[in-house]
Amino acid sequence: MQIGLNLPVMSPGVDRATIEAWCRAIDRGPFSCLAVGERINFPNPELTVTLSMAAAWTERVRLLYNVLVMPLHHEVLAAKQIATLDVLSNGRVTLAVGVGGREEDYAALDVPYGKTRLRRLETKVARMRRIWQGEKAVPSALRNVEPLPLQPGGPPVLVGAIFPDSIERAAAWSDGICGFSFSLSAAEVGGAFELARTSWKKAGRDTPPRLVTGTWVALGDKGREQMDGYLERYLNFLGDAADFVIPTVKCVDAQSVKDAAARARDLGADELVLAPTSWDVDDVKRLEDLLF
Repeated sequence: MQIGLNLPVMSPGVDRATIEAWCRAIDRGPFSCLAVGERINFPNPELTVTLSMAAAWTERVRLLYNVLVMPLHHEVLAAKQIATLDVLSNGRVTLAVGVGGREEDYAALDVPYGKTRLRRLETKVARMRRIWQGEKAVPSALRNVEPLPLQPGGPPVLVGAIFPDSIERAAAWSDGICGFSFSLSAAEVGGAFELARTSWKKAGRDTPPRLVTGTWVALGDKGREQMDGYLERYLNFLGDAADFVIPTVKCVDAQSVKDAAARARDLGADELVLAPTSWDVDDVKRLEDLLF
């Protein structure tokens, strides 16, 4: 099982020097990917811009969109941006896409929320892939939308899905799933993995799905306090429901993180992407020492 790290972009105190330090530390280590998530109405850095900086500061590690809320983006512009990043990073991009769950982010960009988000995502991904394969966005245009990605046909596309319907539908078009779990419980993660395996077989896919999951982690003497503060800020859109969700997140010390990684490995995860909850760059080395 590979292990990757999110940049803690949802934590306060972000600046250029700190992001650079994290990117270089992750790239020096054994980690499989450097991931960045997306929010609009939140004090986090923008996703593609941040991954572009990461591409310049790294040489080895894969760059993971974790996840791009695809209905918020025009698929042709997204195709050009992601292809450009793939070229500039020497073919290191992996794209996970999802529909998000925060209506306020849609409202900020004047994009309808509604029940058609998953269908819109699927339509946008299909067109984006056609653009990557050389289809003209405008038939009468003199040139295609370029550059084309360095990876033939475009980067791998995973679905950031945790609900059964999304996983089942993804079998028709996705390369795998990139889920996220509050607790990394065997029942939750194992169920998603097994559903993906079954759905891919039913869809007649020759290649099994790539199985990726993740969770938040906090290390140090005040891990529980750090995690609670982070989630109270990040999950405030849930209102009172957050009070019930936050205690289910268990990776708040070294042993719980190690146990969670072992569960993911035993369940057949291809990759575990951990999301640290502070900008303490020493956490990169702590996680390396703990998990490798």
